[in-house]
Amino acid sequence: MNNLRLAPVLKEIAAVFSSAGKEVYLVGGAVRDLLLGRASADWDLATNARPEEVTALFKRVIPTGIKHGTVTIRHKGTSIEVTTFRTESEYSDGRRPDEVRYAAAIEEDLSRRDFTMNAAAVKLPEGILVDPFNGQSDIKRRLIRCVGKAEERFAEDGLRPMRAVRFAAQLGFNLEEKTLLAIPGALPTTAMVAAERIREELDKTLASASPQTGLVIMEETGLLKFILPELETCRGIEQKGYHRFDVLDHSLFALAYAANRTSREKFFFAA
Repeated sequence: MNNLRLAPVLKEIAAVFSSAGKEVYLVGGAVRDLLLGRASADWDLATNARPEEVTALFKRVIPTGIKHGTVTIRHKGTSIEVTTFRTESEYSDGRRPDEVRYAAAIEEDLSRRDFTMNAAAVKLPEGILVDPFNGQSDIKRRLIRCVGKAEERFAEDGLRPMRAVRFAAQLGFNLEEKTLLAIPGALPTTAMVAAERIREELDKTLASASPQTGLVIMEETGLLKFILPELETCRGIEQKGYHRFDVLDHSLFALAYAANRTSREKFFFAA
């Protein structure tokens, strides 16, 4: 990715880190979007600079997540989150690490992330891809696969199964078999996650290009019974009259039609 075209604001921020002798990497969804050939305006950075060092390098820095090594740089009207390389300890509440420790290298930082497609980084300003878990290959295969053991990743953070569902619906990717099979065992951890966080992921799933895909995965893994029990009970309920499908399948087909119609209408009005 040496021919990576950086937005001017990223070039300027990367230059500040470089002049201070610090490493900085583009991470997260922006890298995934680049590998998918999509534009992204939502940038997250990771660096070996400590939060206090980042604060000293820039005029406007907000300590948005200082406890976890995260600050937000405000530069020319743009907000960019910057997090110091870190590793994490146990997750006793099923969502947040009990302890965050700073790491020495970007590879350590990437090892704590959820899915391989989100565990790649681009070194700035050189544009060199760092991909220790073959995320680029999984993106080409349109595959959602946990970093390391799926059971461990889901046990750390109970929201990750819902994120897997949402990415499948948004991107049209399939869940790798071990990742899919690990979701039912993670339901007790998902039950520990705040309802509003579950709702956010569900809303994104329903607003995606293929919301029915997400709900089918939720039914297969038990998430649907846990999150939308009223919908799950529609399985096997027959409809009167000229209906081929039970109430749940009928609802899924209606959802798919609504999503496609919305897409068509957006295209029509945009034109």
